[in-house]
Amino acid sequence: MLTKIIFLIVFFAVMIAVGLYSRKHATNVNDFVLGGRAVGPWLTAFAYGTSYFSAVVFVGYAGQFGYKYGLSATWIGIGNAVIGSLLAWMVLGRRTRVMTKHLSAATMPDFFGKRYDSKALKIAASAIAFIFLIPYTASVYNGLSRLFGMAFDIPYSTCVIAMAALTGVYVILGGYMATAINDFIQGIIMIIGIIAVITAVLNGQGGFYEAVMKLSEIESDIPLTLGQKGVFASFFGPDLPNLLGVVVLTSLGTWGLPQMVHKFYAIKDEKAIKTGTIISTFFAIIVSGGCYFLGGFGRLFDTPAIYAENGSIIYDAIVPGMLSTLPDILIGVVIVLVLSASMSTLSSLVLTSSSTLTLDLIKDNIVKDMDEKKQLLIMRIMLVVFIVVSVVIALDPPTFIAQLMGISWGALAGAFLAPFMYGLYWKGVTKLSVWASFACGVLLTVANMFFKFIASPINAGAIAMIAGLIVVPVVSMLTPKMDKKKVDAVFSCLDETVVVSRKKSIEE
Repeated sequence: MLTKIIFLIVFFAVMIAVGLYSRKHATNVNDFVLGGRAVGPWLTAFAYGTSYFSAVVFVGYAGQFGYKYGLSATWIGIGNAVIGSLLAWMVLGRRTRVMTKHLSAATMPDFFGKRYDSKALKIAASAIAFIFLIPYTASVYNGLSRLFGMAFDIPYSTCVIAMAALTGVYVILGGYMATAINDFIQGIIMIIGIIAVITAVLNGQGGFYEAVMKLSEIESDIPLTLGQKGVFASFFGPDLPNLLGVVVLTSLGTWGLPQMVHKFYAIKDEKAIKTGTIISTFFAIIVSGGCYFLGGFGRLFDTPAIYAENGSIIYDAIVPGMLSTLPDILIGVVIVLVLSASMSTLSSLVLTSSSTLTLDLIKDNIVKDMDEKKQLLIMRIMLVVFIVVSVVIALDPPTFIAQLMGISWGALAGAFLAPFMYGLYWKGVTKLSVWASFACGVLLTVANMFFKFIASPINAGAIAMIAGLIVVPVVSMLTPKMDKKKVDAVFSCLDETVVVSRKKSIEE
């Protein structure tokens, strides 16, 4: 117990120290929200990765999908690395940085407003972001509760309030730079932690080959492969169609999430984008691939503790059950690992939400003539409001809390992904097609939450994203085009001539 407490005290002290150090980088709105658009590759890549993978992934998703799909769940981690990190950086990174600076856009709703010359779109996007980031934030706390209960016997409410307060302190103090530096520290902890945990868990099962052999002897209870042995240790697992749905939601979804794309706004230069692409991809392979790989052995820990009174499986209890057999020193590492994953995601969410609400909704709409000081003050106040609301939801969660991440990702990425990506590359996107994408993503996800016409919220979210990618070009072909001069002015930044060294270009 002493070891675990020491780990936590050191961890908390470092986070606060970084917040205090970063105060000098948060004296104006550009610095507070974007780190002055001068953040290097390592900080940006780790900020992207740690915002991507929270306790929801480590505890909830790894437990749930590892139990359902066995070792084939590792494909989700591979998809996260290739689609969610590598391709996201390659497709979105440079253009997002260039165009958002040209438009002086600090948030995703601000980009929509300026790219499509529509204040109404900006307001609608900020409302969607705020509404659906709150339940996502509440779900982040969920993965933490069982681990703290296992390690410290601390009430869930105490854990949630302490974590929220600490995150609030360092984000309010240092803004984006504080979150980026802390994300880097937390990312290193996550990498070391996941490698140590996988090694310890497999050794506890007699080693890798012994664990795989035990897994191969378990009969499938999945309808598609009912009664079959070996599917949980196989290449594609017992339920490939639903596995692909999870890969799409958790990988392609990052392309449309405001708190993820925001990292590209702040990156320093071309070299930082190239280096960051590589770092971010390797980070995802280790952390996400490791989480789902570990979860794939969940059925070897099939104990009464993972079942509710009615006999249903408590997926959030699977990973804590796997970890409960570890030595105290490793449990301490795991606690800090999950704290790191949760707080990095939480800090990114609260900063994104408060900046969106302040800059896109309150500024110029509710409060006129906001100077820099007033904007910073309101942003910090909104940080506190957002944290309090998410804590209230997390302390008294609705019955569908376990699915909140899937619902939030589905609505946000379903609404934003297509108009954001097409908006970076295609001049032909129309305002009505953006409205259609917003409506499609939100209505499909919310309607499915109540009527459940698509059995899995994960698949509903994936379908919402793909639907948006189809809806935007189709509606754009059928609706009035935007003013050509205004669109050309938006894209003019991509045609500007810059001088670079030979190592960057072979042009004569």
